Amino acid sequence: MIFLPLPIVVALLLFLLLLSVLRAKGEGRANHPFLLLLALSATQSALVGLRWGYGIEQLKFALPLMASLLPPLAYASFRSLISGWEMKRVANIASLTLPPLVVAVTLAVFPVAIDLVLIALFVGYAIAIVLLGRRGPDGLDEAQFASVTSVHRALYIAAAALCFSAVFDVVVLLDFQWARGVNAGIIISNGNLLGLLMIGLTAWVAGDSKPETSRRVTEAEPPPSGPTAEDHEIMVRLEELMARQHVYRDENLNLTRLARKLSLPSRQISQAINRATGGNVSQYINQLRVRDACRLLEETDQSVTSIMLESGFQTKSNFNREFRRITGMSPLAWREREVWKLVSTDRKGRPA
Repeated sequence: MIFLPLPIVVALLLFLLLLSVLRAKGEGRANHPFLLLLALSATQSALVGLRWGYGIEQLKFALPLMASLLPPLAYASFRSLISGWEMKRVANIASLTLPPLVVAVTLAVFPVAIDLVLIALFVGYAIAIVLLGRRGPDGLDEAQFASVTSVHRALYIAAAALCFSAVFDVVVLLDFQWARGVNAGIIISNGNLLGLLMIGLTAWVAGDSKPETSRRVTEAEPPPSGPTAEDHEIMVRLEELMARQHVYRDENLNLTRLARKLSLPSRQISQAINRATGGNVSQYINQLRVRDACRLLEETDQSVTSIMLESGFQTKSNFNREFRRITGMSPLAWREREVWKLVSTDRKGRPA
């Protein structure tokens, strides 16, 4: 019987997830950083399996170098969902290339410190990723509204996965100190297995979240807290746009696209919606989509799936969740309620 170490099995799973994203329809395939992150996670898992499952010693130097690419690529993936990020910028290129360079120098000059370097790298980028998420889902203005909430959760999962990997590096370091590395293989295999799986699943969730590369919209400084007259003007323009063009039906709609349509900074729009409605932009858009779906359920005989797609939702799970959150019932229950209302009205109108 062929022996397959668990990290190899995880690598195969991650490669399958990568293929599913690549084969998916739509413009989400343009989100290259997440695709690279998923591919790197799969490759790293495969190398871990080869190194500790089959004892290939030659990989012991390649693994730290591969591991050093994961944190900066995870950070770049989420940073690419915030307007203004461009790979060709020197700072962004340096953020991806410096970590493996530092690890390579450490391996050559002071190899005993490699674990400490990797721990600092993973924790540092985890903190940087958490800082990206502090503005909430609206901060990811390049992400589609349909998936921005899931992507925002995935951001914190990615940060947790990096910290998780750092914890296992600490355990490996202690094992070498106390047991001369007797348990290192098992610890590294299991730690990398869970950490890489979490990062890979994160990349899969967020892999189709960015519809296209957009031009940067210049952002203004945050205005004073509390509703303003300008907020009301923005909401009026926004509601007119929605009523006239029904842009909320665009499944690839994101905050940057919306900002271009209104010729306003994305932050100004998100803050106006926050103060006027008490919710974020994705909740505002989903409320319009659900309202449209309710109308179609009442006035047409279209299938629920057809209505879901026409109103701008991409998946049944997201549609059902948002519909239930806003109306308190499922789409089918809403339609059945409307049917019973019509039947009841008809009966009351008949002569005795």
